[in-house]
Amino acid sequence: MSQQALDELALLVVHNLPQALFVALVVFVVGLVVKDFINGMARRPFLNPDKWQPLTLVDIKTLSHNTRRYRFALPHQEQELGLPLGQHISIKASDAEGRDVMRPYTPTTSIAQRGFVDFVIKLYPDGQMSQILEQTDVGATLLFKGPKGRFRYERGTKKAIGMIAGGSGITPMYQVAQEILNDPNDDTSLSLIYANVNEDDILLRSELDDLAERHPNFNVYYVLNNPPRGWQGGKGFVTTDMIKKHLPAPGTDVLVLRCGPGPMNK
Repeated sequence: MSQQALDELALLVVHNLPQALFVALVVFVVGLVVKDFINGMARRPFLNPDKWQPLTLVDIKTLSHNTRRYRFALPHQEQELGLPLGQHISIKASDAEGRDVMRPYTPTTSIAQRGFVDFVIKLYPDGQMSQILEQTDVGATLLFKGPKGRFRYERGTKKAIGMIAGGSGITPMYQVAQEILNDPNDDTSLSLIYANVNEDDILLRSELDDLAERHPNFNVYYVLNNPPRGWQGGKGFVTTDMIKKHLPAPGTDVLVLRCGPGPMNK
């Protein structure tokens, strides 16, 4: 390249340098704004109690012949669900006729879990939502709204918590147990009576047993209507004697929670 051409190129660069710097500065600022917006969305909890919002189903895991774990991705990998301890979420989907079906569920993931939320759901032959979910494939979108519920828990307000659960009613109890037990500053004593028909119906058994093994302030007592031979737990229905033996005695510093089929809550 001749000296004249080099001089002309140098003049061109010098002439356009302010414009190039301005464009680069604009791109940089826009990038910062977009990044800050995305980070702000990630820091904001997902749930909105007044608005249905979509989540995509990203994984289905079979836990037993009639139980599935459904995983839904949150919009941002660093985003939390925003569900207070002891509360639940409403899920909405459409049946085969296009009618809306809504049911309340409690996630089994930790409150602090980021990026996704799990639901362990038992399939019932006459359960509208569970049958819809059984026919739902990965990639489908469902609607969520919450949090819902009046339960509030504050660390140190109760000396002991007794819980009675039946069937899929274990999910809110599991949420309470894992959050309290995994808090090193909370020494609340927890006791759980968990009733099912058959041994195969026990949901989250390995997770519950693991919590009980790692935390001496957590005791689990399983009750079965149809126990197998050699069963060491409770047999039949939950009785007053079982409650007296395995749950804390009533008191102002004791809380008792229950969740299960209709007859259990009467």
